[in-house]
Amino acid sequence: MTKPRAASAAALAQTRRTLPIALLRARETVMDRFRPLLHRLDITEQQWRVLRVLDEAEAMDASDLAKGAAILAPSLSRILKTLEARGLIEVRKDQSDGRRTLINLSPAGGAFLAEAAPESAKIYEEIEALVGKDRLETLLDEIDALIVRLSDQK
Repeated sequence: MTKPRAASAAALAQTRRTLPIALLRARETVMDRFRPLLHRLDITEQQWRVLRVLDEAEAMDASDLAKGAAILAPSLSRILKTLEARGLIEVRKDQSDGRRTLINLSPAGGAFLAEAAPESAKIYEEIEALVGKDRLETLLDEIDALIVRLSDQK
């Protein structure tokens, strides 16, 4: 039974058809497929994102890493400490700017990702098979366009 809507909420769309909720639901549905792998690897989703972003760069500062991994700066500090303690990343001062910290994937971090890559790729291939490669590419292109358009309006 559907609860009656408040008069003041009459102009609001059903939550199921709002962009923020739809994107969150899509994220959760996709991540449900990856969580068993992350659990077996004893790594959080945020730690995984940090490692994946670092895998695509030689070294980066914390603000670029936070942006690339979609993590708030205060959370990133804790994540970096954990990953450094596990030997998966290296953190050092920038030689040209002592105020700046650079982070990179350690050899152990690279090996960790290399070990996880086949299973992660298999999960992604399953998603691609269910959704369709072209449709998935279109969806990713549309999400990128949305980000660019909304970022331009800030």
